[in-house]
Amino acid sequence: MSGFENLMIGERLEIGRHSFTEEAIIAFATKYDPQPFHVDTEAARRSIYGALCASGWHTAAVWMRLNVDYQAAQAARLREEGKSPPVFGPSPGISNVKWFKPVYGGDTITYFNTVTAARMRPSKPDWGIVELHSEGVNQKGDPVIAFDNAVLIKT
Repeated sequence: MSGFENLMIGERLEIGRHSFTEEAIIAFATKYDPQPFHVDTEAARRSIYGALCASGWHTAAVWMRLNVDYQAAQAARLREEGKSPPVFGPSPGISNVKWFKPVYGGDTITYFNTVTAARMRPSKPDWGIVELHSEGVNQKGDPVIAFDNAVLIKT
């Protein structure tokens, strides 16, 4: 059993949540996305956002961290049950990235993955491709990020 055959199309999984702080927003943006509304509280106040907000790439990077942690926890659970966990490979990419609303210090984002498709790879039949729609919503239930992605999984 590889896990590939157990995927449920349409299944929406909560992979975790993360609370953003102004300090973490500034630290990430200083290193990776140093635009004024991400690194300077006063400049952010004067911007279209009205306050310091997280880089969209920060919100995406948090999804990646939570996704990896979620997969590791699921693998550990399956091993405890005496089952073989799925073996994930690399991702062939993401598309349709959208940032709907800014993420401010104090916001808590809950992230989800929904399996949208799973198919075999004719060129490498021992690996399949799982397609996902991933999203994050803030504490009010408002979408803040969404994108489509895929991952290889051993069959």
